[in-house]
Amino acid sequence: MQRKTLVISGATRGIGKAIAYQFAKDGVDIAFTYNSNEQIAKDIVIDLEKNYGVKARAYKLNILEPNEYKEVFKLIDEDFERVDYFISNAIISGRSVVGGFAPFMRLKPRGLNNIYTATVLAFVVGSQEAVKRMEKTGGGSIISLSSTGNIVYTQNYSGHANAKASVETMVRYAATELGEKNIRVNAVSGGPIDTDALKAFPNYEEMKKMVANRSPLGRMGEPQDLVGACSFLCSDTSSWLTGQTIVIDGGTSFK
Repeated sequence: MQRKTLVISGATRGIGKAIAYQFAKDGVDIAFTYNSNEQIAKDIVIDLEKNYGVKARAYKLNILEPNEYKEVFKLIDEDFERVDYFISNAIISGRSVVGGFAPFMRLKPRGLNNIYTATVLAFVVGSQEAVKRMEKTGGGSIISLSSTGNIVYTQNYSGHANAKASVETMVRYAATELGEKNIRVNAVSGGPIDTDALKAFPNYEEMKKMVANRSPLGRMGEPQDLVGACSFLCSDTSSWLTGQTIVIDGGTSFK
């Protein structure tokens, strides 16, 4: 994987940051997006280049405007010679999910549309742009981060769960159509992971205890817990694995 290039959305914190750092440790150059944390993004670029000897660059992207990916990838073309891996990770929270992060009877079209845009449409447009570059180097690997919230009931999560189910369907269709280009497409579905986004849940403490009780491993997931699967799916070790969703949830979707 050394000297190849990863493009990942939303890598200034949480799962995205953990993935970016692991890939950098493996010698992969990193192109990542951020929404508003420009200084944090700059600090991460400096840290990755200084400590791991890779090339790193950060690009501003509003995930609610997926077509911005087209301009972002043009900038990536100026900074990097190739694109080998694309991971769609960025999510939205706060005001943009009002009406989408709520009980069923309080769901509103705007909030639901925003979540769908940031999850599914952003995956589609980002992947399309990545594919154009991967074709030039003979193939690549695309991953969408998903969530077990679409198979296990999670309070207030129906808007996100619906979008995650949709993106997993899109992953299978993309895998079927892109296989002939030697491009594999998969999803990594995490159980509840202890991130800033989860801390925004009104019942965070209750959920954390519930997850730890449900998991045979007795704890909630951490961002680092999803990194290994992403690394595996981008490596030659998984060369015959495509169109799949790998569930990493500490056993919570069974118990």
